[in-house]
Amino acid sequence: MLHGFRHASLRMIVRKAGVTTGAFYGYFKTKEELFDALVRESAQTFLENYLEITREFEKKPGKQQLEEMGTMSTEWMERTIHYLYQHQNAFRLILLHSEGTRHEDFVHRLVSHEMAATRTFEEALRQVGVTVHSVSPELMHILISGMVTAFFEIIIHDMPQEKALGYVQDLVEFQKAGWRKLFGI
Repeated sequence: MLHGFRHASLRMIVRKAGVTTGAFYGYFKTKEELFDALVRESAQTFLENYLEITREFEKKPGKQQLEEMGTMSTEWMERTIHYLYQHQNAFRLILLHSEGTRHEDFVHRLVSHEMAATRTFEEALRQVGVTVHSVSPELMHILISGMVTAFFEIIIHDMPQEKALGYVQDLVEFQKAGWRKLFGI
């Protein structure tokens, strides 16, 4: 999909797929339905796995969350990198070519979930007596957007998986140190 979803005509899609327009309509009602069929399961599984690890973390007492800050992120990111590379084509479509589809806000939805999880983490720390400096919603959004975007750069730039694992570990350490500094913990 060199042209992206919006600019790829149905005529172009069926020609490149080597099928007729009639054959296409035998399987899909619209090109949006085709796009969704190509990426839906990968995107849904990714988000479900993210939400599962977040819920696991939130079940832990605040002190334990503080001790494990970044550890679960590292484990999740390593597992997730393997998943991303197994479904690399779907994620390249989502990240680079989804404008105009229901998947175009994939990164934004992940950022929103991470912002909510970060606020829950802050509150868990406060409940166990840890003084946490508040981070404005705007700054939090900028930082989390940067983190999520940086994570997906491994797919966007077609980085070898072995190299990606090292970069993501560095990214987690960088983020952990930054959040500790901002939170004053």
